[in-house]
Amino acid sequence: MEQPRRYPIGIQTFSELVNKHYLYIDKTEYVYRMAHGNSKYLFLSRPRRFGKSLLTSTLHAYFEGRKDLFKGLTIEQLETEWTPYPVLHFDMSLGKHMDRKQLENFLLYQLSGQEKQFGISTDIVDSNIRLANLIQRAYEQTGRQVVVLIDEYDAPLLDVVHEEKDLPVLRNVMRNFYSPLKGCDPYLRFVFLTGITKFSQLSIFSELNNIENISMDEAYAAICGITQEEMETQMSIDVDLLASGLKLTREETLQQLKDNYDGYHFTWPSPDIYNPFSLLTAFSKKRLDSYWFGSGTPTYLIEMLRKYATLPSEIDCITALAEEFDAPTERMQNITPLLYQSGYVTIKDYDKGMRLYTLGLPNREVRVGLMRSLLPSYVMPDTLKTTTMIAYLSRDIIRGEMEAALCRLQEFLGTVPYAENTHYEGHYQQMFYVIFSLLGMYVDVEVRTPRGRVDVVLRTPQTLYVIELKLDKSAEAAMQQIDLKNYPERFALCGLPVVKVGINFDKEKRTISDWKIEQ
Repeated sequence: MEQPRRYPIGIQTFSELVNKHYLYIDKTEYVYRMAHGNSKYLFLSRPRRFGKSLLTSTLHAYFEGRKDLFKGLTIEQLETEWTPYPVLHFDMSLGKHMDRKQLENFLLYQLSGQEKQFGISTDIVDSNIRLANLIQRAYEQTGRQVVVLIDEYDAPLLDVVHEEKDLPVLRNVMRNFYSPLKGCDPYLRFVFLTGITKFSQLSIFSELNNIENISMDEAYAAICGITQEEMETQMSIDVDLLASGLKLTREETLQQLKDNYDGYHFTWPSPDIYNPFSLLTAFSKKRLDSYWFGSGTPTYLIEMLRKYATLPSEIDCITALAEEFDAPTERMQNITPLLYQSGYVTIKDYDKGMRLYTLGLPNREVRVGLMRSLLPSYVMPDTLKTTTMIAYLSRDIIRGEMEAALCRLQEFLGTVPYAENTHYEGHYQQMFYVIFSLLGMYVDVEVRTPRGRVDVVLRTPQTLYVIELKLDKSAEAAMQQIDLKNYPERFALCGLPVVKVGINFDKEKRTISDWKIEQ
């Protein structure tokens, strides 16, 4: 009897994954490339749950010379020596929410675990001296250079990265810990660090200035995550099993997976990268859902969006130089580095001549999850009533019943408790953007035309809506502006019937007062 497929959701140890026959997407070509590259100090930044820990564990097994674990994988054909090296593997992911003393004790605990494999006993209390001692002793005992792997190097700092008081204190602790790596260069074969945020060499690695950041290197574009080719070849059976569970064709299932979980690019050009956590979980549960976004509440992100006064509509089309969006987050001047490095926006295009990148939301899972998190800022907490309203609103608009949709929205907004910042037109524009984004339809605001800008453009499979908003005026005034500036002319070639919608909001009642719809 054929064994059911086993998906490595949450499995971060390569040996366990292989020995227990979990599905593994072969990334060992990258392991060989890293181990035999020009630099022996490498850094990789990727969002959470994108496979950084599994990659680090794979490097661990490789450098220990465990050839048996790599049977049938690409690296088996590339590597001929399989030389075992002493490996020091530090997992910093547990070092969160700690003060200085707790962090110092945590580092000593990490060191003691590594020391046991070499029978080292010491009473040294300074973590940096102890790390240097550990590296030299491991080298002397084995006669081979040491491999140092540091996973989630920035975890102890993520919670305080924008706090002026705590960040410098904890940063000094981590800088002190990492400082021996450069001085121990003769004893080191390979050093690899992973993290979410890009490090600042001035703050943490002030002495270790020879680390090669491979995060945006084209050669490593697909080192984490799953490409379309990998999914359709190594996971072909899983696509068919999911299609059966969803009662869709294979082609329909592939499109659903692409819409929901694809779209990541960490350099340009780059193949499309699927979110591995969401993709594997969807295959395991045989249904599509918001797995990655739902696995980490972005409370901090929402607070930072407010701090930097970032509007929802601004998130999906950001232009920036690489040094602006891949900048050290402790020195960032806007929200872009945090959005990019956390995986909420990704590279969508690149202008080589201007060296200018365009960033945007990668897929439906992130778009809907982010907009749902922003909804309370524009409507009310994400209650069952709100969710139900949006579901019905979606049905109305898909059916082409804009009149019914606006009636429903008018009634709903009339029940929303008082909220601040509702006294200007832009608030309602952003509210429409958030709500329409949750419907899973194309929506844009401030769309340029030859004669001005349209407040909101909404496109469904059957219709394109040109929407003008007014505050304490009239729907007739909104419609007159549409006609005066001939906004529909801009969309004449879109291939869809264009419907004009003028909407007026009442500032006192904080809801729609009247509207006008014309074909």
